[in-house]
Amino acid sequence: SARLSLTPSHCSGVGLALCQRLLEEDGRIHLCIACRNEHKSEATRDLILATHPAAQVSTVEVDLGNLASILRAARELRCRFQRLDFVYLNAGIMPNPHVNFKALWHGLLTGRVLHMLTTAEGIMTQTDRLNGDGLQEVFATNLFGHFMLVRQLQCLLCGNEKPSRLIWTSSSNARESAFSLSDYQHAKGQESYSSSKYATDLTSVVLNRKFNGQGLYSSVVCPGLVMSNMTYSILPIFLWKLLMPIMWLIRFFAKTYTLTPYNGAEAHVWLFKQKPEYLDSLVKYHSCTSGLGRCYVEPRKMDVDEDTAEKFYQKLLELEEQTLEKYHDLLD
Repeated sequence: SARLSLTPSHCSGVGLALCQRLLEEDGRIHLCIACRNEHKSEATRDLILATHPAAQVSTVEVDLGNLASILRAARELRCRFQRLDFVYLNAGIMPNPHVNFKALWHGLLTGRVLHMLTTAEGIMTQTDRLNGDGLQEVFATNLFGHFMLVRQLQCLLCGNEKPSRLIWTSSSNARESAFSLSDYQHAKGQESYSSSKYATDLTSVVLNRKFNGQGLYSSVVCPGLVMSNMTYSILPIFLWKLLMPIMWLIRFFAKTYTLTPYNGAEAHVWLFKQKPEYLDSLVKYHSCTSGLGRCYVEPRKMDVDEDTAEKFYQKLLELEEQTLEKYHDLLD
């Protein structure tokens, strides 16, 4: 039977490239794309069908920063499907990003500039805010919304004949120093994106421990530096145009400068072809591109403390319980 892949994303950039690449790998899959609104969903579906006219592509509307939207979408998916083989958790936001030029200059002087340019460590800050559910917007969209969706779809993911897969889009910017258990929504800091991606790594590690026995496996990928709507919001477009030749050169030294959405989806597609039982749950799979443009995947051990991961998971469950009390009318 056809394998079903659900791809919640902003359905542009890596999300769209991933959909097209998955169909290149297996044209029999049923692809369900999840976007924030009907217009985006239909536009993305049309783009996919333009290159793969025989593909089975359906859509579901879900805003991962809105808990009521997540619960409605999950209920709809439970009605429509009996199982999910792959769920690609790819949506993400980075609101009001700022470059700390002082830190960048310091990196130049201390010889750490390549490290800073590949991880954005110390040079990228964001201004976060509360969303309509009273949660920090970045935490809610990048991590908690995905977590709630997975929890609501558990009956479609566990106990199937074949394993089901969760594939989370994390980042090389995910750093333990940006994350705190006492402020896991990152209300007090200025690196909410990094914190949310580290929280993603922690969540994936625990989900494997809890659910591998029920046939659900979780993996984490990093798409590298991709030129997308999120990247373009960091600097004015004219600056990016000036920088592009330099960035192509940097790729000879920094393999994570994948630059195009197609290249950025390399690790996502590679995982699609792997047997999950043989993967290391403590590894993050990085999309890489050589200076001459060859795409490949590099596994790197994650810097995660399993005890912290367990404690964070308990906090997510507590937050989930509080949330579901507010939205009990949307539950079956």
